Parts: sequence; C-alpha cells; structure tokens
Amino acid sequence: MLRSHTCGELSIGNQGMEVTLCGWVQKSRDLGGLTFIDLRDRYGLTQLAFNMDVNAELCSSARKLGREYVVKATGMVKERESKNNKIATGDIEIIVSSFEILNEAITPPFTIEEQTDGGDDLRMKYRYLDLRRANVRANLELRHRLAIETRKYLDAQLFLEVETPVLIKSTPEGARDFVVPSRMNQGQFYALPQSPQTFKQLLMVAGFDRYYQIVKCFRDEDLRADRQPEFTQIDCEMSFIEREDILQTFEGLVQHLFKKLKGIDIGELPRISYADAMKYYGCDKPDTRYEMKFVELNDLTKGSDFKVFDEAELVVGINASGCSEYTRKQLDDLTEFVKKPQIGATGLVYARVNNDGTIKSSVDKFYNPEALQKWADAMNAKPGDLILILAGPSNKTRKAMNELRLEMGTRLGLRDKNTFSCLWVIDFPLLEYNEEVNRYFAMHHPFTSPLPEDMPLLENHPGQVRANAYDMVINGVEVGGGSIRIYNKKLQAKMFSLLGFSPEEAQDQFGFLMNAFEFGAPPHGGIAFGFDRLCSLFGGSESIRDFIAFPKNNSGRDVMIDAPSVIHDDQLKELGIKI
Repeated sequence: MLRSHTCGELSIGNQGMEVTLCGWVQKSRDLGGLTFIDLRDRYGLTQLAFNMDVNAELCSSARKLGREYVVKATGMVKERESKNNKIATGDIEIIVSSFEILNEAITPPFTIEEQTDGGDDLRMKYRYLDLRRANVRANLELRHRLAIETRKYLDAQLFLEVETPVLIKSTPEGARDFVVPSRMNQGQFYALPQSPQTFKQLLMVAGFDRYYQIVKCFRDEDLRADRQPEFTQIDCEMSFIEREDILQTFEGLVQHLFKKLKGIDIGELPRISYADAMKYYGCDKPDTRYEMKFVELNDLTKGSDFKVFDEAELVVGINASGCSEYTRKQLDDLTEFVKKPQIGATGLVYARVNNDGTIKSSVDKFYNPEALQKWADAMNAKPGDLILILAGPSNKTRKAMNELRLEMGTRLGLRDKNTFSCLWVIDFPLLEYNEEVNRYFAMHHPFTSPLPEDMPLLENHPGQVRANAYDMVINGVEVGGGSIRIYNKKLQAKMFSLLGFSPEEAQDQFGFLMNAFEFGAPPHGGIAFGFDRLCSLFGGSESIRDFIAFPKNNSGRDVMIDAPSVIHDDQLKELGIKI
C-alpha cells in the first residue's frame, strides 16, 4: 500500500507516529512561514503542515501544489494548536517530512466542497468530480448500507438471491420497453426488463420458494425527480403464502432498515383500503405525517342557490388548522394555485372560523351563520381554523384537493423529511377501463390475482373486482408494491381475455408462463421496492438522482459520456437495420 493510514482515521492517540497519507489537495493556506494543506480522500480530511524555518525547500514546493493534485505525504502526527471540531481529524496535523506528487490536475470547473459553486448540468458533466464531494459520497455510502442491511434481513429469512436475464422478450403491457436488436437473429429484438416479474414466478414454479434480487430495471418513460430510465428494485417473491405473510415479512424488512440506518422504531404499519385512501386523501399514496383528511360536504352545501355547489358531483373540504388569520393575498395565492392547469380546479371557497367563534366565508351571500356552523361541525373546525372547499367532478376534484392538501402541508411545515409515516394501501381495483380503446387494463399487472371473495364478480362485473394487491407508502411516496399472483392457468387465461388478448396473442406473449403453470405452480406472491426511492427517503432528498452514482438528466441523457448517441452505419448494417 502506498499509504499507512487514510485521511479520516488519525486522532490524538496517534501522536508521535510517522504516517504516510495519500489523497487529493482540497485547499492550501499560505501563512508566510507556515503552509497548511488539507488532504482529502474517501474517508475524510487531514491537515498537512509545512514550516519554512524547518525545511524551506519542502515548504516552497508545497506552495506550488494546485487544487486536486494527487499527493503522497509522509510525516509525524502532532497535536494541533488550533483545533477544528468540525472534522474527525481536527485534533491533529501531520508535520510533513517528505511528499511526492503522484499526479497533477488542472483546475476543476467547480469547487469540490459540500457548498459547491457548480450547477446541476455542470456537475453531471463532470460527475466523477462531483462524487469527490463528501455529501455526495455520503449518499452512495447510505445506498451501500441499505443494500447490505436488506441482504442481511432477507438472508436471515431464508431468501435466496438469484440473477434473472437482462435480455428478455418485449411485452405490450406496462411502460415502453427499451429494445435491443439481435445481430444473430436479424429483424428480431430483445427487450430490457421492466421488472423480473415472469422470471420470479417461474422460480416459484421451480421450487425456489423465497427469492430476492437487488436488480436493475429499465423503462422508456418520461422522467421526473423520482424516475430514471434505469433504476433499481428490491425484487422478492414467496411461495405457499397468503397476503398476510407477505405484509408481515416485508413490514419486517422496512422496520429492520429504519432501525439499523436511522435508529427509529416505526412500529406496526397501519393499513388503509384503496377506497378509503381515495375518499379521505384523494390519492392512493397518502402522506399521513399529518391529518387534514377530506370531508364530503354535499349534503350540507346544496339547495342554497349557489350554482357551483348545486351542480357539483362532489363538494369536499379540508381543515387547515390555525390558518384563520390568512390574509386575502394568501387566500388569492391558494386560489391561483388550485386553478393551475396541472391542478385543474375552477376556484376555491373558504370559511374562516374566527377566534371569537364566528364564521366568515367567501360565499356568505348564499349561506347563513347556521349553515356555516354545520360546515364547521362536520369539519371539526375550531376557532382559529380555516376551511378550504373545492367542488366539481368527483375524480378531478379529489385529485385537485389532494394537491391542495399537500401544498398546505408544505406551507405549514407538516411534511418534515425527518419524520416518517409508513402504511400499507390494500384492496386496489383489479382492472381499470379505458373508454378511448374500449377495454380493461390491469391496475397492477396481468398476473395479479383477484381477492378470493371477489372471484364470483369476475365473469359479469369485472370492474367491481378488487385485486389481492398492496402498496407500501412512506411520506406520500409509493416505495413498494406487489400482489398475490394467479397460479392457475384457466384463471390466467380469463385475465388475458378481459385485458383484450386473443388466445393466440396470450400464447405468443406469455405462453412460456402459462405452460409452466401446468407443471404444478404453487400459490405465490411478491413485492418489489424502489431501491432508489428508499435511498432518497432515508437520505432526506426528493430526487433519486442524488443516490445514483451516474444518473441520467431529465432528458434521459448521460451528459458525461454523451449517451445516447448515433452509431456507425456499419454497425447498423451488421444488425440488419436499414438507414
């Protein structure tokens, strides 16, 4: 080894020891007779000291070192006169007796510090420099620990890690596939897996009753903060189980991760049905760090000649506790927020419950104090509270109220990234109907089993059937989802039929799976967690890119290596692709 120690491990207990360190020059300080250099590696930062009176030549050479030079330095550990309690090695410094420049460096395009002067695009172009920053490195260390603890827990539960293929068959369901042309089978294409779904089911048929994999998946879809074209899942499957077994096992995984990485005991996870999630929160991934549940007000608002409410399919409100003193400007700002095209509401009605108990609303001309008091009673609104109401088509209004609830949670500081609220959402619809193409689509995926008690509805009322599916939600983010699978060939064929597949199309796309079911498929089910999303939640960031070593930008490009890029005509010809 070129070094005897790292730049993060020396302490006062090493005083008097001769050591050799290697690393990058973070910064240098010339104080006349003394020169100090902060040397950095993956493990931390150590101060090197050079004294002009002791060794003028060595000190002069040290003053010529530029930022990010790679240096090997040997010297004696000494207690610092001016200590730095912000770093682990702040009690000591190295009195350098010799050093060697291992490699020079040009001046980096941004400062390699936690508070850098580099913008997102610049840092992505020079990602290898960005990764030298301590806070970015800490994100990847968190990712590493999360993976280690996941493997520890699943191994203790007798799960077996099995790798599944990366070059697979393209399927029409779900998001768009990334496709890969085959040179040896010209005119035919592989697809990169959106998930290992069918393979993990085949592993259950093969008798591997507890499988997991921390696996790369690929989806050709539009990007945002929590999406990348390639992402990582904790993918799991179990045999001879029911839904409760899955929920208990993977509730245990998340409890283990919080305990080991955050020192938090999250306790037992509550459960909410999809129907109640939509009724009380307007979405299937509610942020339950705070209350502010929806209250339907149709019966209390209609019949007073206020056309907006009288003609609305849904009138729904939330209680913003302690906000009755909101100014007219603040209320106008909220009104403009809900009227944004991406929110879609036509307006906002409000009612203040004043500190003296009186109620003042924006629709006083239509409702008397007694009627407004009934609103307040239904909303459990107390003096000092503010009632916010939206009205319109049911689904659209719930969606808009969800956005307003989240906005109020943010404005009131109720969405603290250091507070965690976890829950299961269960009993999703099995199917959703698309009027444009006049057919059903799987809410989860085509292999999800109906709830046993809803099985009789499958023939004549498929839209009413609930799925034996479940999502884990943390702080309003869906971090995992799964289902009990269909393992009967006849039921799977029925599902394909409901989804618009002809028997021939089903056989062509999924015949390998349906054929496998004929050889004794066990009851099975599973779940997949978004590993990148878990990392961002544990790390307190809204973007998964902060926890991926080499992420793509919002256009799906890697600006560091300039990919995707065109390929040579000869390569296209070799693949049988016409230009």
